[in-house]
Amino acid sequence: MILGLGSDLIDIRRIAESLERFGDRFTHRLFTEGERRRCDARAARAEGYARRFAAKEACSKALGTGFRRGVYWRDLEVVNLPSGQPTMRLAGEAAVHLRRLVPPGLTPVIHVSLTDDPPMAQAIVIISAVPETAAP
Repeated sequence: MILGLGSDLIDIRRIAESLERFGDRFTHRLFTEGERRRCDARAARAEGYARRFAAKEACSKALGTGFRRGVYWRDLEVVNLPSGQPTMRLAGEAAVHLRRLVPPGLTPVIHVSLTDDPPMAQAIVIISAVPETAAP
């Protein structure tokens, strides 16, 4: 059962400009330590941050909250499953809103698709609910 869908498209140059202008102040405000470590280790640093920025926007839309009602940037973290597939880890009020979306007896699954084709990066997030025994 699909509970929420969100998508976002961002110009990578906008993120590159924010990285240049604000540096750590920008990355520490919006991204978790794990996201910063992953993006900073890559040559295509701005592209990595842009994909994650888009994923956070898309996830906030899928939750139905946007960045309101106590949901903050670092409450939404792009993480990878052991297979390498991206997903989201939610904390704080984002996790509370997610729990409210899921009917009893079901478990949330967050599907994430990330891509970039400079100068653009895109993310799509689908929040679904599956029986607890079928959760990954």
